Amino acid sequence: MLSAVGVREPRSKVLDWDAAAAWRSRVAGAVVFTNGVFDLLHPGHIDVLLGARREGAALVVGLNSDASVRRLKGPTRPVRTEAERAAVLSALEMVDLVVIFPQDTPAELVARLQPDVIVKGGDYSPDTIVGADVVRARGGRVVVIPLVPGQSTTGIIAKVQDAGA
Repeated sequence: MLSAVGVREPRSKVLDWDAAAAWRSRVAGAVVFTNGVFDLLHPGHIDVLLGARREGAALVVGLNSDASVRRLKGPTRPVRTEAERAAVLSALEMVDLVVIFPQDTPAELVARLQPDVIVKGGDYSPDTIVGADVVRARGGRVVVIPLVPGQSTTGIIAKVQDAGA
């Protein structure tokens, strides 16, 4: 769906698993997948998303659900709800699709969407990226994007907490 100025409506990019799989089957060209919490979007996130998008024709972002973030990062996270995080991500030009996943890892989502390329930030190695095996089995690529030093959501939260103390 396009708005009056020709820009795709961001919320139309947030799909459930079935709709995402149907979208995937229609995409011509390499589909790139990355995933994360994307709690407080910062320049490091933007660099990884831009780098991921440059690897193919379309970029799918797997977004951890609120429940999976709490399990992985503790009871005070996420700061923003999954709906809020999905709205922000889907508004980014380089993001073609956002799919929320409730599991602790995106393994099932990667298996369902069968991307051609999987991308993560430099705090991962190709051997530790969940879903890399699925992508490689199809002849796809695994890409690690270098991280921007000093950029992390945990660091931002700590800085805000210190400022408030």
